[in-house]
Amino acid sequence: MSNYDQFAAAVKEISGGKNVVLLDDLGLPSVYVPINKLKNSEIISGGSENTHPAFSVNGVEKSRFLYSKYQNIVINGRAYSLSHRDPKTYVNFDQARQACEAKGAGFHLGTLAEWAAVALLTRKMGTMPHGNNNYGGDSAYTYEKGQESAKDNNKTGRTFTGSGPATWGHDHTQFGIQDMNGNVWEWLGGMRLNEGEIQIIPYNNAALGSECDMSASSTLWKAIKNDGSLVAPGTAATLKYDFVSGNIQLTTGITSAQDAGRGGSYTAMTLASGVTAPELAKALILYPDEPGKDYGGDYHWMNNAGERLPFAGGHWDNGAFAGVFYLYLNDARSGSDGSIGFRSAYVEL
Repeated sequence: MSNYDQFAAAVKEISGGKNVVLLDDLGLPSVYVPINKLKNSEIISGGSENTHPAFSVNGVEKSRFLYSKYQNIVINGRAYSLSHRDPKTYVNFDQARQACEAKGAGFHLGTLAEWAAVALLTRKMGTMPHGNNNYGGDSAYTYEKGQESAKDNNKTGRTFTGSGPATWGHDHTQFGIQDMNGNVWEWLGGMRLNEGEIQIIPYNNAALGSECDMSASSTLWKAIKNDGSLVAPGTAATLKYDFVSGNIQLTTGITSAQDAGRGGSYTAMTLASGVTAPELAKALILYPDEPGKDYGGDYHWMNNAGERLPFAGGHWDNGAFAGVFYLYLNDARSGSDGSIGFRSAYVEL
């Protein structure tokens, strides 16, 4: 048995099959967490029996996707999911994509559809993860700490991947997806705001990696109608984000296109008069499936000027705003600093 086979077998056995090791095209390993196919009814209040969009790629339903257990590092231009590493930062959207896609077929930048499926699952399981959202620890559980990997002035900033307690995993175990609450923001593929209009790459087709054009001028972007149907961007009465009375509103008409980051609590989002939130918006955590209920204090943030691409989760000083439902739509694809990272995912194509 090769060293890789021994390592992979050990990871699988110790985790009870909750973790798997995948090799990239150079034969180097990363640790992933399989997420098995989910119906909307299993994770969305009042959801249908339709399969969640994260499990549909290029017209084919997938039995699972595999999500990086750890926020990624980069070695020789390729992304890796490994424990006790300082996560890669100072990476823009296209650089994060490239590092994931360089690993070979099936590897891709984690998508909003995949992140949303995991976020909704954690809420249904009652395991919304804690994390490094308060300078090395959790703002609500102050005894929970990670191991410092980088400072923010004289305080702890980033922590080493997977160095926190079990509650920092998506399932509140050491075998879950780690650090989805805080530490560093994570770029996500497959969704954007464009002049306030919500646009997506349909289903989880962004998982096609380099075969999916997510450039600013791509014709694959689709807008969403009030009934959940997908249409060409710019079509009348598509879903948009607006900022009304101090919070984000799901609407079909924008009253404020101000070039400024603005946001509020996810659970307090509102609907414009005459607008209903389609199931797709709830499945992609673009609107809460149970408005007014507990989403851990997580925030949404938006900017209606130009193209804005999402990252999620928050970082080490976002406090209670951070978490699996924190979606940040304020930066252009060129955004890059020491608080922005990413993680890769995998589907069998």
